[in-house]
Amino acid sequence: MASTTALLSLHQITGTPKNDLFIGNRNGYTGLSKSPALRSRTIVQKIRTKSWRKQGLVVRCGIEDFIGGDLVKLDLGRWLSDVEEHKSLAIYTPHEGGYEGRYLTRLRYQGYKFLDLSARGLGDPETTLTKIHPVCPAHLGRQPIARWYFPPEVDYRLSLLPPDAKGLVVWITEAKVLSKAELQFLALLPSLRPQVKVIAECGNWRKFMWKPLKEISGLTTDDAATSMASTTA
Repeated sequence: MASTTALLSLHQITGTPKNDLFIGNRNGYTGLSKSPALRSRTIVQKIRTKSWRKQGLVVRCGIEDFIGGDLVKLDLGRWLSDVEEHKSLAIYTPHEGGYEGRYLTRLRYQGYKFLDLSARGLGDPETTLTKIHPVCPAHLGRQPIARWYFPPEVDYRLSLLPPDAKGLVVWITEAKVLSKAELQFLALLPSLRPQVKVIAECGNWRKFMWKPLKEISGLTTDDAATSMASTTA
């Protein structure tokens, strides 16, 4: 979508009179209003006022800035097809967050159920997700160290899926802290559990983007076959 060069003054954007936004003098409007409610709304958009035109500054924006850029996502179809094809994806989200919710909601509309996990404190992904694993609760130092055993997270959630569910999406946040071997297991998890799809948040980027998790973890086709044989053995 081609971008457009736009220079809009603040009172044209907000519909607020200039006298309510800026402190005026004989030479023009030089400062922000003392109103706290208006100040928070006008600091970011001060670059679009007439005082900045003299310095040759321009604001480049596209049509998505005027009709709601968070609603214009033309790659949702490709997102669904890549999830079905690759089954495990590494996603990169903007730092401000919020964009990944559009893609999560689209998977929910398709009939997927979700298992949300954080990579911090996950432990060994293979043990936590596919095996009975011990958990030691916190204690105050005087009690004996107890050990509780929990069922596999993925298998337990799969047993609770309703009949009309399309599958289970294991959505892992902060996956950038995982090692290469742990990412490789997550990439192979859909092969071990055909009903499972894996989405791992592996970092940040200027826009929402994704890549196959096998490519990110450096897992080739031959490596995947070898890992599958060793895992199932």
